[in-house]
Amino acid sequence: MLNTLGNLLSLTTFGESHGLAYGGIINNFPAGLYIDLEKIQLELDRRKPGQSAIVTQRKESDIVKFLSGIFDGKTTGTPIGFIIENENQKFKDYDHIAQSYRPSHADFTYDKKFGIRDYRGGGKSSARETINWVVAGALAKQLLPNIEFHAYVSSVGEIFCEKPYQVLDFSKIESNIVRCPDAETADRMIAKIKEIKKQGNTIGGTITCVIKNVPTGIGEPVFSKLQAELAKAMLNINACKGFEYGSGFCGAKMTGSEHNDEFNTDFSTKTNLSGGIQGGISNGMDIYFRVAFKPVATIIRPQNSIDKEGNPVNVEGKGRHDPCVVPRAVPIVESLAAFVLADLFLIDKTRNIAQL
Repeated sequence: MLNTLGNLLSLTTFGESHGLAYGGIINNFPAGLYIDLEKIQLELDRRKPGQSAIVTQRKESDIVKFLSGIFDGKTTGTPIGFIIENENQKFKDYDHIAQSYRPSHADFTYDKKFGIRDYRGGGKSSARETINWVVAGALAKQLLPNIEFHAYVSSVGEIFCEKPYQVLDFSKIESNIVRCPDAETADRMIAKIKEIKKQGNTIGGTITCVIKNVPTGIGEPVFSKLQAELAKAMLNINACKGFEYGSGFCGAKMTGSEHNDEFNTDFSTKTNLSGGIQGGISNGMDIYFRVAFKPVATIIRPQNSIDKEGNPVNVEGKGRHDPCVVPRAVPIVESLAAFVLADLFLIDKTRNIAQL
């Protein structure tokens, strides 16, 4: 299984939804950096289940334990190993799908690829895997202290935050359980998710991420373009269905004269339809992108499906599931963006002898 993220700075993970623990190894993290462990735990708390009425009610403390790579509060340059124990497994909640496939889930594809699958909560296909990514991203944020990452829920179903990110107060993102910085829109989003949950159904949405203070020159020009590395990371998130940056798909409707970002004399640009990236390399402007998430595949209502033998069966979700993934995915998007930036930042330090 290919389960390593990154090029120079890399993360390799292990663990399943109802196994003993999750964990990972981070390679090539620079030595000598003081690590604020409380900040790492805060990021995990933002992602953990059971934090509000609109997310899964699975109860996990999600306490990270570092096993190596940090001594006397500083990184040592050796691999950073960590572990997060699973505490609240309920195996019986999944007995009904041991021989059956949930529609639009990874049950069928995992079974066909490996010839065996851990049906307890989806095993490796569970979004609980993202807990490892948040640890890595929280460390990456401390490696890039001057760069700001602001992700927020920009839509739930047909409810959109219509305000451009430039006028939003990012300090309000954590002021409500849906993590939308516009209070009026947040109230409507929360009401919609609660309505969907009562129906035993799920709903999708989008997350917008804004990255500020990125220095010029980050990103590789050909096969590791900055936008490509961000897209790859985001599209690996469970339930992710799409990625766009800058003008995105709207740019396809425009002419060159409308779309080009003209320069100011200080090397900034008058507009930023490029989304802070040109030629695969950061240009010093804000980087912004949007990530689309589908409705969670497991719904608490009957669906027609098949079992391993191809016989028709009736499948109904049980247990604890998110009616909408986007509120808990906000710290995941930020973490992956930080890890990608840190990886490319370290690579950039090898590109110009003047920087060495």
